Amino acid sequence: MSTLAGFEPSSFSPLRRIKGYLLAFLACLFFSIFLSGCVAVESRAAGNLTIPIQVDGQQISVSVPVGTTVQGALDRAGVTLNQLDRIDPPGYTVLTEGQSIRVIRVKEEFQQEEVVLPFESQIVQNESLPEQREMIIQTGKNGLLQRTYRIVYEDGQEVSRSIFKEERLVEPKAEITMIGVQKPFTPYPIPGRLVYLAGGNAWVMEKSTGERRPVVTTADLDGRVFSLSPDGNWLLFTRKSSRPASEEINTLWMINLEQEDTRPIALRVSNIVHFADWVPGQGLTITYSTVEPRTTAPGWQANNDLFIARYAPTGMILETEKIIEANYGGALGWWGTQFAWSPDGELLAYAQPDRIGLVDLETKSLKPLVDITPYQTRADWAWVTGLGWSPNHQVLYFNSHAPKPGMENAESSPYFDLSARLVNSGLTLSLVEKSGMFGYPVASPRLADGSYMVAFLMNASREQGETGRYWLTVIDRDGSNLKRVFPDEGKLGIEPQKVVWSPAPMEGNTPWIACIYQGNLFLINPVTGDYRQITGDGLIEKIDW
Repeated sequence: MSTLAGFEPSSFSPLRRIKGYLLAFLACLFFSIFLSGCVAVESRAAGNLTIPIQVDGQQISVSVPVGTTVQGALDRAGVTLNQLDRIDPPGYTVLTEGQSIRVIRVKEEFQQEEVVLPFESQIVQNESLPEQREMIIQTGKNGLLQRTYRIVYEDGQEVSRSIFKEERLVEPKAEITMIGVQKPFTPYPIPGRLVYLAGGNAWVMEKSTGERRPVVTTADLDGRVFSLSPDGNWLLFTRKSSRPASEEINTLWMINLEQEDTRPIALRVSNIVHFADWVPGQGLTITYSTVEPRTTAPGWQANNDLFIARYAPTGMILETEKIIEANYGGALGWWGTQFAWSPDGELLAYAQPDRIGLVDLETKSLKPLVDITPYQTRADWAWVTGLGWSPNHQVLYFNSHAPKPGMENAESSPYFDLSARLVNSGLTLSLVEKSGMFGYPVASPRLADGSYMVAFLMNASREQGETGRYWLTVIDRDGSNLKRVFPDEGKLGIEPQKVVWSPAPMEGNTPWIACIYQGNLFLINPVTGDYRQITGDGLIEKIDW
């Protein structure tokens, strides 16, 4: 029997046919399952999710397409969020099956309370009273603080309460009891007003050294700024901040000295370490430079900037202008820049660890005059020379860092000279060699013959660098007639400080010099060397006249 071409008779056996049917059935079954799965996935992708939302104490549900974000679900449900409200999970989260949304209603409110600030009791030693005699010279008065709290509620429950701000409505007034410590010193007449800082408080003498009164009794003046206005009517000073020093070092204030019982006026300036002073001839106008507080030594990073601000007698800011932008300040600039106005208000000088120069107020820039070799202190402070102007702004006195022969590192030299820069000619002169690093030269007011003297401190050992005591010394304006005037031979020298001249002549038709010696105020005649001890309590820290 013939066969069909290409087929073997055995391929149509019953067993093989059964196997073929079985394989075909399994293939169809697998394909059906795969197809139904794809259809299910397609159906879910094209379907919606049901998302529960907890809001305002109730739960609502909303149906949203797959791929919707939390914010989209809230929008579809008509839930409006206030500015402070929070949502969990965040609004950008893409929702999946089984997730829910919680809306946390957040609101804040502010509450105020008034807190009584109890006054302090201070005891001041004074040599103008007989020994052990007590006298209350100022009665105490409580202050008043207005404290504002910020209270945060979540879903109606308070979750935090913090101090938002504090404002002193009434400053506390300390009770000051004066206790006599010894026989009183003889009072002497003085020209103008002489202010001094003792125990964190400011005092003023006028007409006589025996007539003195407290003007600021908060016991928190830090002495970084303590400057009498050129007309003697206002005092500019800094107070320690009530905030941590890492946040704010101090604040700047002024007070009117013409009227008694006046309150200090906050100038809304803070973090003043090196410089703030009056602009001569410009009324209630000041210049100042700021720092940024730091937790590391020395406690700040200098901005080396410069601002000028004009105030009304009430403390209202009339005008503020930035003269110098914040800058690195040259070598060792982290310490800070010092500034000094000439007495006639014509020129403003600056000093940095590596130079001195002038501030160009028109172009708002610094113009270097003399380069100075920086002094390597190997410590967390930097040396910056003091600056002293002649009355006519023609000469700028300063200390220059001089090299020591044979010393390879000039920055470690212990030698410092008293020098002068002739502004118009551009000539720099060395007036007194090896005078010491803390000279703080200060020119006197004009004398009767039109000349002037320069007072400065001279290091007693000439080579002690940053240590040692000093003699108060005077020279003529050209550096001649060097004379040590205080203290007497054999006595301990005075500590580094900027002395001040009387604004007008005293005995002998000569301006006198005021300085601090062993914590007391002394007045010295620069011609004869005669001196007067004015206080005996040993508490004086700063003076101005």
